[in-house]
Amino acid sequence: MVEDVIKALGYATLGSRLRRLGEQLQTDAQELSGALTGQDLPSPQNSALAALVRNGPLSIGDLSASLGQSQPGVTRMIGKMKSADLVTAQSDPSDGRISKIHLTEHGAARIAELERLHWPAVEQAVAALCEGLQGSLLEQLSQLEDILAEKSLKQRALEASPKGIEQTPLTTRTPQ
Repeated sequence: MVEDVIKALGYATLGSRLRRLGEQLQTDAQELSGALTGQDLPSPQNSALAALVRNGPLSIGDLSASLGQSQPGVTRMIGKMKSADLVTAQSDPSDGRISKIHLTEHGAARIAELERLHWPAVEQAVAALCEGLQGSLLEQLSQLEDILAEKSLKQRALEASPKGIEQTPLTTRTPQ
């Protein structure tokens, strides 16, 4: 068996290990979304939709800041979301040089579906994954990796009772 170098190097490769775990969780969450809703929506787009529903229309710069991602990456993502009719760009009435990203009717319907089905299922499954973790951060990461190797986030969420999934109030806008 080949050594897991990222794991073996400990704190020296913590960023790579967190990225690897994050990518696995995003992949599982995306597969779960498809299973629950019958539609494919890349996980990063879920976060962008959540930012728009929580904050209202945002410029690309504000959306980038809200997501903690680069403007070029968010611009590419918004282009894909426009093609999928989830969002539209409209000139800001107070400053025509700025475009604000708005949810479309289809995007708002997708949000409702995510709030009802996807986000609560992911929240519950990840919380269950993290229950009982003990030890140092590296030990907890190993436990998470082992737990996910046994059964994916998607499998865990689909096995959970839908009645046990509580709705998360993501539509509440934050005060301006």
